[in-house]
Amino acid sequence: MKSTYMAKQGEIEPKWFVVDASDMVLGRLATVVAARLRGKHKAEFTPHQLCGDTVIVVNADKVRLTGTKEESKKYYRHTGYTLKTTTFKQLKESYPERIIEKAVKGMLPKNVLGRKMGKRLHVYAGESHPHTSQQPEELKVN
Repeated sequence: MKSTYMAKQGEIEPKWFVVDASDMVLGRLATVVAARLRGKHKAEFTPHQLCGDTVIVVNADKVRLTGTKEESKKYYRHTGYTLKTTTFKQLKESYPERIIEKAVKGMLPKNVLGRKMGKRLHVYAGESHPHTSQQPEELKVN
């Protein structure tokens, strides 16, 4: 009887992908990116291995939300002293990369492996990125 195939760490070759976030809905974008980072699109997906790809997201400042979330969505962080609240508009003006980072990292596992997957996410507010030497492929997100 054959057992289930489990990929070894040396057998997995990660690829690089570029996603353009212009005029995309945040949640739809984050689910596709999180699945790519996790490696769930591959036939040799192994839950306890780092088998995902590296994803570069450009134009993070042009991502959008649906409904009235642009006015009502809030982000919370604890400083150790008090709880700080930031609205979506404030975060988009000052650190637009963090919007996508928080959305994607919230969809990854909450353990050491999830933190390693999160390091494979590179988000940039503008059109350009410094990873052209890795020859990333363009990833189409519907």
